[in-house]
Amino acid sequence: MTTDDIQGTQGIQGLQEAGAWGTEVENDTVPVENGELFYEAAGVGTEGDPSVVLLHGGMLDQRMWDEQFSWLARSGLRTVRYDARGHGLSSTVDGDYANHEDLRALLDHLGMERAILVGLSHGARIALDMALTHPDRVFALALASPGVSGRAFTDPFILEHIKEQVAAVTDEEDGTERFIEHFLRMWVDGPHRAPDAVDPVLRERMRASADANVVVHAGGMGAGVPIEVGAYGRLAEIRVPTLVLDGDLDSSDISANAHAITLAVPGAQRIRIPGAAHMVNLENTSHFDHALHGFLSGLPY
Repeated sequence: MTTDDIQGTQGIQGLQEAGAWGTEVENDTVPVENGELFYEAAGVGTEGDPSVVLLHGGMLDQRMWDEQFSWLARSGLRTVRYDARGHGLSSTVDGDYANHEDLRALLDHLGMERAILVGLSHGARIALDMALTHPDRVFALALASPGVSGRAFTDPFILEHIKEQVAAVTDEEDGTERFIEHFLRMWVDGPHRAPDAVDPVLRERMRASADANVVVHAGGMGAGVPIEVGAYGRLAEIRVPTLVLDGDLDSSDISANAHAITLAVPGAQRIRIPGAAHMVNLENTSHFDHALHGFLSGLPY
């Protein structure tokens, strides 16, 4: 499904009205406790309708949403993406912090009463914490390859690569390269493929993003920890429309998270993205975009 297909699909008024499209992108920073967040926003939106906020995965930045940011903004939805603390152009971590409170500060700054949160991996983890701590600010959730606070990793594949990542931190010779490679093995290749079975363009794009984050934010490693809410034990409290998307080549931990959310959150629906591991929005973009568009079109605006 192309951008033109999405724009031509029947759906909510904001997705139908070509006259409401806006393509100018604004960018700025938002002050948060002991730092600031960099964001970009585009799209005119319809008065009274919630905006879409895109939350990126760990070790990446808001650019991982390039494809979706483009069509969402042009389709008439006010769309925002931002770099979480310790990522991209936002502040480096220098003490304990709460990602969901950073997100609340972003919504306050932009005058957004409620938002549709679209998060991948760590971004989904933040979205869930936000829905539990500030339920009045969340209109709907689209959770891709979801992380969930309060649930430890158990997949032997993931645990082994985390162990190797920790060992790489103290290696001054090629530690950074090894650290990033283990990130790619876990969260780009996945447990079911060798690196050479993955699109080399995608793999290099993720490598470059992760490398940039490590270079810029290495000083924040160990400087503080994120304060989370333990969403895994509280999923049944969520009362907003929820879509879960996960790839059929991803870790068993992510599949278990997706299953748990779908079972616990009333009315939640799950869509498996074929031929994709963790980066579902980039590996099978047409399938992902079609599913997301369908979910947004069916929301009770």
